[in-house]
This record gives sequence, C-alpha cells and structure tokens, in this order.
Amino acid sequence: MAFVLTFLGKGGTGRTTIAIAAAKQLAAQGKRVLLASQDRSPALSILLGTTLGAEPQAIEANLKVVQFQSTVLLERGWEELKKLEAQYLRSPFFKAVYGQELGVLPGMDDALALDAIRRYDASGEYDAIVFDSNGDLSTLRILGTPEIISWYARRFRQVFADSDLGKAISPFVQPVAAAVLNVNWTGDLFSQPAANQMTEMLEQGKAVVADPNRLAAYLVTTESEDAVATAQYIWGSAQQVGVTVGGVLLNQSNAAANLTAFAPLPIYPVPVRSGQDWQPLIQAMPDFSQAAQAPRPIRVDVAEGKVYLFLPGFDKKQIKLTQYGPEVTIEAGDQRRNILLPPELRGRQVTGAKFQDSYLIISL
Repeated sequence: MAFVLTFLGKGGTGRTTIAIAAAKQLAAQGKRVLLASQDRSPALSILLGTTLGAEPQAIEANLKVVQFQSTVLLERGWEELKKLEAQYLRSPFFKAVYGQELGVLPGMDDALALDAIRRYDASGEYDAIVFDSNGDLSTLRILGTPEIISWYARRFRQVFADSDLGKAISPFVQPVAAAVLNVNWTGDLFSQPAANQMTEMLEQGKAVVADPNRLAAYLVTTESEDAVATAQYIWGSAQQVGVTVGGVLLNQSNAAANLTAFAPLPIYPVPVRSGQDWQPLIQAMPDFSQAAQAPRPIRVDVAEGKVYLFLPGFDKKQIKLTQYGPEVTIEAGDQRRNILLPPELRGRQVTGAKFQDSYLIISL
C-alpha cells in the first residue's frame, strides 16, 4: 500500500513544481516513488528535462514518472469491464465494442485518473504516489467518489426495497436475473458477487481517503490575495470529502507570511526555483508523514452524542444542516456530505448545532 500525496490550490501557483520537489524528496529518502500527472502538456517534460509518456519510466533512483492519457486509460478500463461482463453475464454484449473506438466524455478524465491511482497503489510497486492533479474542486469530487457512490447505493437500495414497485416486481426479479447472470442466485440482486466486489472496492477507497497515513493533501499558494482566498476555500471543501490537509506550501517565498487564514496549519515557505537546481526546493519540503497531526475532517464522540466537523474557510451562514433521511447532511460551499453515524447514534435526531472555531458541532 502506497502513501498518496496531492496538492491543492489555484492554477498558476506552482503545484506541479511542488509535486516534482516532493517526489524527489521522497525518492531521496529511499522510498519507491511514482509521480503521476494529469498535466498532458509538454510542461512536465520540460521541467524534468526528459520526454514522458503514458507508461511509468524511471528518471532517477527510486523515482518513476507517468503522464496520464485518458484514451489509453479508457481502453484498459474497457477491457477490464468486458472481462467482468464475461464473468457475470451469460451472454456478454460489450464484446462487440472495442476500447479503441471510445471517445473521452467530460468528467471521464478525473475518474480514469483515480482508477489509475488505485491500480498503481494495488500493484505494490510503490511506497509513495505523488499525484499532480488539477488541484481544484474536481479533484476533491473525484477523491470523494467512493463515499458518494456508497451513499447512493445504500440509500436507493433501501428506497427501492421499501417501494411498492420493488415489492411488486421482486418475485419476478430472481428468475429473470438468474437467467441473465452467470452466477448462482442467492438473495437479492444487490448481494450478488459483482455488487459485493464493487462494495468492497468502495469501502477500501473510503478507508484510504479517511486515513491521513494513506492519503494527504497540502495547499499551495503564493502571497497574492486571490491565491490565498482560493486555497482557503479549497481547504474547507477538502474537509467535506474527508481529505486531511496537512499544511500550506507558500511558493516563491523565502519567509513564512503571517497567513492567519490558515491557522492552525503549519506554513512552509518555498523559494523560487533557479534553473535545474531542485535542491533548495527539496530541502524546503515538509515531513509529509506529519500530515496526520493536522485537524481531522470529522470526529464522532459517541459518549457525548456529538459530531465535530472541521470546516475552515466558511462561516455559519454558508453552512446548512439537514436530516431528511436516516443520515445527517451537511452543505458547505458547493459540497454536500452525508454522514453515516455509528450504530450507537444511528436513528437519533439532531437536537442542536453550533459553529465555533471553524468546527460545526452537532448534538444528537
């Protein structure tokens, strides 16, 4: 299992440069590192002084680099889908469609990148994966995908089971599905091997995102007002998807500015890069293993019957709490999060909430 590290912030603040320096630092520590970039432009090749491609290639000791190409990733994913289809369906129909024909739709790039990170992580070939992502809300949404899809599956499965339609067609679903699926039929459709495999994958993804020892993000900003404001907004949004932000990298600076907007995160000044001399930047990188010391996005105190959500960058007017269903829904900025409470608190109604010192404290 690899430690996944990514950087968030406004475009143009030097996230790719920081990602390279971080990858070089980790490689110098003896870790097997993969620098995986969503930037398909020649910029990364120019910065590293070598031509890059869609397959990981070694550029120095312990360090490999890959540039994601969505068409290549789509072809690989399609072949995996066809294998699953052949495994679980008696009469596969995707076999007549070839990955080389498929075009990339909007939104696919991020999903394909996340799946590629998952595959490289599962390979066991790397100790650390530095993900040079888009660094914005689209990155956060894709990191939050396992939790969001889990909610949809969990919520709509129950809604369907309780509906008149679900009750009416359930006697017919079993024989029809048994005829279509290439598996022994037991129980409902949602508990079949393919569904179980997907559930297990989602649970693994949720566990990685929630563990700062497995995945951490750092904010990258300059001292400009718009860059600082963007980084602060992204910080609060990251908490909504459960991503721990370990600190702030103040790029193109030789001294830490008094950026009180990011308290209590540590701020690390990063000097301007000079030519191909990466050493000053490498030395300026923090100890990324300390990300777990940063405030966690969520904490549940069962004894007190309270949920603590860390939501920096927002004020109470920007936060909305609702409880339409069995879970508590929090809306902050342009992000929604459904909180699945532990069994001891499940079924309780919210009795109060307050916003204090960047924490939304919910009483149940």
